[in-house]
Amino acid sequence: MSLFELDLQQTYQNLIQLSIAFVLPMLTAWEREKKSRSAGLRTFPLVSIATCSFTLLAISTFTDANDQAKIIAGIITGIGFIGGGAILKNKSTVAGTSTAAAIWSTGAVGIAVGLGRIEIAVALSIMTFFTLRLVGEVKKEVT
Repeated sequence: MSLFELDLQQTYQNLIQLSIAFVLPMLTAWEREKKSRSAGLRTFPLVSIATCSFTLLAISTFTDANDQAKIIAGIITGIGFIGGGAILKNKSTVAGTSTAAAIWSTGAVGIAVGLGRIEIAVALSIMTFFTLRLVGEVKKEVT
């Protein structure tokens, strides 16, 4: 494909996948934003659409599964680095681990969408939200 040729069918498919990757983490983003966490309504959709984009690029650029896996491994590592920035240590307490884990989970949502595994992305989005929302409430009652 030359620089200015567009495959409209592929463009449409990519836009659909990116839109799904944008929408799915919104419940998690809303929950984190509502709790005034370091990441929220902007971070989670951006992580998801970026990981989806990198996955789509890996699949469309490399035909060898090993090369595609290397790109996805790099994505996973990079998301771990971003999540690490959400973790704050203050003397004997550590905060932000749930947000960091949610960022990592959101990266997995984007990868799943990019790979066309929407059912995994939906399930993971729901499970992440409920873990933060409901298990967080249970944790408050226990402590």
